[in-house]
Amino acid sequence: MKKLRLYLDTSVISHLDQQDAPERMAETRKLWEKIKAGEYEVVLSDVDFLEIGKCNDAKRNTLLDYLKEIEYTVVEVQGDEQAARIASRIIDLGILRQKSFDDCQHIAAAIMSGSDVIVSWNFRHMVNIRTIKGVRAVTALEGYKDILILDPFSLIGGETE
Repeated sequence: MKKLRLYLDTSVISHLDQQDAPERMAETRKLWEKIKAGEYEVVLSDVDFLEIGKCNDAKRNTLLDYLKEIEYTVVEVQGDEQAARIASRIIDLGILRQKSFDDCQHIAAAIMSGSDVIVSWNFRHMVNIRTIKGVRAVTALEGYKDILILDPFSLIGGETE
């Protein structure tokens, strides 16, 4: 059976060390264990690394240490014409606003990489019916395969170890 290809936005990586959100942190770490066990194929983008770079030194180093534990592919979207077109389409269709351009780039990276699922804790801009339906429209208009958008808990079904 083919492994699901997951695009992880920065919110997922950040919640590996999110002491003020212990339940989300626990769910993220359950997903991380499955990733480490090779149950999923993982895609990140240069946007993830730019956002991680904005964290304070301690958090940034912790998150980069976590990333050393897994295998992943990096998609470069900064300055990519195709990614810019997809991100602009998301804004033009009113799915997200210009101020959420980084989120649009995450979506573009996931679509371009052929990911099956965007995994995010960002309910405001990503994991909501408006964005999910809008992204479905964008993938259809741009000729890409459909993509799901889920939070880690929904992806792993609340499974316990």
